[in-house]
Amino acid sequence: MDYELDLDDEGKPYLKVALTDYALMANSLLNKGMSFTRNEREQFGLIGLLPPHISNLETQRERSYLAVTGKPTDLEKYVYLRDLQDSNETLFYDLLCHHIEELLPIIYTPTVGLGCQRFSHVYRRPRGVFIAYPYLNEIDRILANPRFDHVRTIVVSDGERILGLGDQGAGGMGIPIGKLALYTTCAGLHPSTTLPVLLDTGTNNPDLLKDPLYIGWKHERVRGDDYARLIDAFVTAVKKRFPHVLLQWEDFAQLNANPLLERYRGQLCTFNDDIQGTAAVTAGTLFAAIHVTGTRLRDQRIVIAGAGSAGCGISSLIMRAMIKDGLTESEARKRFFLIDRQGLLTDDMTGLLPFQKPFAHSRSEIAHWPGGHNQPPGLKETVQNVHPTVLIGVSGQPRIFTEEIIRDMAAHVERPVIFPLSNPISMSEASSADILRWTHDKAIIGTGSPAGAVTRFGKSFRIDQTNNCYIFPGVGLGLIAVKSRLVTDEMFMAAASALADASPSKRDPDANLLAPLSEIRKISLHIAIAVAKEAIAAGLAEFNDIGNLEEHIRRHMWTPAYLPYRKI
Repeated sequence: MDYELDLDDEGKPYLKVALTDYALMANSLLNKGMSFTRNEREQFGLIGLLPPHISNLETQRERSYLAVTGKPTDLEKYVYLRDLQDSNETLFYDLLCHHIEELLPIIYTPTVGLGCQRFSHVYRRPRGVFIAYPYLNEIDRILANPRFDHVRTIVVSDGERILGLGDQGAGGMGIPIGKLALYTTCAGLHPSTTLPVLLDTGTNNPDLLKDPLYIGWKHERVRGDDYARLIDAFVTAVKKRFPHVLLQWEDFAQLNANPLLERYRGQLCTFNDDIQGTAAVTAGTLFAAIHVTGTRLRDQRIVIAGAGSAGCGISSLIMRAMIKDGLTESEARKRFFLIDRQGLLTDDMTGLLPFQKPFAHSRSEIAHWPGGHNQPPGLKETVQNVHPTVLIGVSGQPRIFTEEIIRDMAAHVERPVIFPLSNPISMSEASSADILRWTHDKAIIGTGSPAGAVTRFGKSFRIDQTNNCYIFPGVGLGLIAVKSRLVTDEMFMAAASALADASPSKRDPDANLLAPLSEIRKISLHIAIAVAKEAIAAGLAEFNDIGNLEEHIRRHMWTPAYLPYRKI
């Protein structure tokens, strides 16, 4: 063990550290850079290996902030921050916590997409675990490394559907790294408890296969039984090595995402953020929006462009909320209109996936639409006939929310709710500025990527980024704190409700739907408590002391700071 937490005679924490000189400074969890004290430099053989000046975390943060903001491009900023993370994690997270609104778009969407595309070209140092298909029989040995003894949260991807960019192969590792950075920044999970994993099952991206710098397994993606064997071997090894782990699935292709979730959700504490996290943040933002519109959830007519895992996940969660608001399941389903590549989902379509079928309309329901008895209506025809109150985009198709469609929607709804959620911003269904112009500033908007400020009713206004970081860090914190055995849909409903409860618009209808990211730790704690209570109520939690729940969760939240070191 390289280090161990202990308390001094006054009850103050310090670390007992076994490493010395360059080995100590090369450990990103322990490195303090120039903030090692004179006494520590003496103990650990650092005299002369560092400049003589003794700094502090605040000064280091200022230096790092000037360095990152001085980079000319977002990719260079991303590379700088990844280097900082790999050299000094305390400084990295302190910097993020103090400048989260400015740096979140760099460490995650939209810049992380470019980071994944360029991953092999900017690769510096190893982080996390690459489990390639040829390692199928070596997973236990890989995970047995003592450096993973404290792991409580794993984010895993196979790199096949990275944001709206498609197959990025081993470059998809940028997503688990980025997600776990948000777990620490937004909810305070200690970085030593997090493990990013890339299941390298090959790639079908021809540019990667012919790239001499590509770092992944140069092989076409394995499918069928071979793929299933690797996934099952991985999950089995995880359950054995980490009995209380939270396993989060990220950016798996539609072909695999839902089946994997359904296969393993009853075996361990696991969820798919693209399906459930996206659903919860969308639902929570929608709950806040309809409070502004003064309407009931049960009365909404919802059109969703994109009938994949995310679109159906959003529909399923909101449908459950509509049922709670008094509709029958049959009535609730009829209020959703999902558009796939072929058009509106109808029950006579071939190739419908199991999770799509519940939202497919019968031909008789749309027979009165112009042409509804013939080809499936597209997005424009659906909006013209449904007159939706809510329009959500998770299609990955840029600019499909056209002026004609948005103006038609606004002609029939006083305050249209429009969420173009596809990432990165180049894939967004419409720009916020266009939507506001086409609706005469009446639209209530949430976007997937940062949209910045716009002018609304003559004043500068921050567009809400309906980012999963408002949900999954808090959900994970609550689950980990009470050691929940499973993750349920009710927990995500609790998270969505908690997010809506924290909305500034609840107090001022002209305010934002979502609190600023500067308040994200407070929001994550609020969500963690709601999720933990649901886990306890469902009998799934090992910790069930409601009276001490908040304090118990707070003890799981790490704040970046340097502790004193003593040599073992």
